[in-house]
Order: sequence, then C-alpha cells, then structure tokens
Amino acid sequence: MQPVIEVKNVGMRFNLAEEKTDTLKEFFLKLAKHQLHFNEFWALKDVSLTIEKGESVALIGKNGSGKSTLLKLIAGVLAPTKGEIITRGEIAPLIELGAGFDYDLTGRENVFLNGAVMGFDRAFMEKHFDEILDFSELGRFIDVPVKNYSSGMTARLGFSIATITNPDILIVDEVLAVGDERFQKKCEERIRRLLDNNTTLLFVSHNAEKVKDICKRAIWLDEGNLMVDTDSKTACDAYHASFENKNA
Repeated sequence: MQPVIEVKNVGMRFNLAEEKTDTLKEFFLKLAKHQLHFNEFWALKDVSLTIEKGESVALIGKNGSGKSTLLKLIAGVLAPTKGEIITRGEIAPLIELGAGFDYDLTGRENVFLNGAVMGFDRAFMEKHFDEILDFSELGRFIDVPVKNYSSGMTARLGFSIATITNPDILIVDEVLAVGDERFQKKCEERIRRLLDNNTTLLFVSHNAEKVKDICKRAIWLDEGNLMVDTDSKTACDAYHASFENKNA
C-alpha cells in the first residue's frame, strides 16, 4: 500500500524585505522601482519523510522551526519552493484558529460555509448539523456572529465541523491548546476514535506529554531541518535534551 503522505526533498523559501514600509502603496512603489531588497529565509531545508495510513505523527520543535509551514504544504495551502509533496485521500486541516471562517457570519452559517469548502452539500450538512452543534456545545451561541466568539468557542466549532466525517488525514496544529481542559479531553477522545478507524493524524503541540499520549511517532524539526524521526518518547526526550545541552 502506498503512503498517504510523501514529502520528497522539500524546501520552502520566503523572501523577507530588508526595508520597512509603512503602507502597502509604499511597498509596491518601491518594488516597482526595484528599491526593495530581500533576504532569503528557508523555513524548510530538504525535508523528506513518508507517513503511512493510520499513523499518528507529531511534529515537534521550537517556534519558527518549520512545523506549521510543513503542515500548510501538506494541506495544499502553500506550494513548496523545491521538492514534491504527494497526499492521498481527503484532508481535514485544523491549521489556524478560525481559518476558513467568515467572522461576520453566525456559527450556523459558517457550518454550511465550511461544509461547502470541504465538498459537502447542504443536505449532508443539515443531516449532521445537530451532531456538530451537540459536540461543539455552543447552544444558542450558534446564531451569534463568530467575531463575538472566544478563541475556545471558535476552536470547538472548527474541530466539530472538521471531524464530522472520518477524514483520511486529520491535521491539528495547536488548536486544542485553547479552551477548557474538559473539552480538550473530549476532542482527544474523538481523535482516538478516528485513529481506530484508520485516519492518519498529523499533530503539532508544545505539550510533550500530550504528544507522547496521542502519537506513536514524532518528528523533530529545528530551523527547517529534520533532526529526529522516531517513536514519540525518544523524539521528545532528544528534543528536550537539546535544551539542557545548550544551557550546560
């Protein structure tokens, strides 16, 4: 069986402007006059890995190490500067809090909007609406504009929509870090049920205990480089040992 995710020698470059511009107009004027100079920043450097169907894999590392960039590449939000990424199956991405929401619309309206983006028709979303509402525990707030939601409420709605089916690949980037502990555990229980049904999980968290509890495998990224790819306990221990070595 082919892997559900293949990352082949992937590099991701961003161009960072050296000069500060106060307005968008000033930026484009300087750009047109070739007065802007850029520094190259490689968020990922020749990263290669494969993930099999049903695996639970965490990406670990400090902020700015390339974790979220890699998730966005796998989800198809970004295209790599070099290399190739192949995914097989339906992807449910929870990459950024509230991504895909129209904040001026109500929670109810965003359920159907997100469903359409995920490829589900209105009839399907109407059939599962009560289940989404039930899981999110938003109650009467479902008819309030999302711009008035707390971060926890937004995360609850996003997670409830993304996991209404059994996606082939579920991508979760730190969104479970918001909200109350009881709901986090509820989300973790749903993730375990999805894993039991052979969903592949890509998970980003700075909580080592949560990584070791949910994921069997972990990949440590540092400044765009793949440092370690092994079982989650060994990877987390190696990552945390690197702090001790630097402080020694």
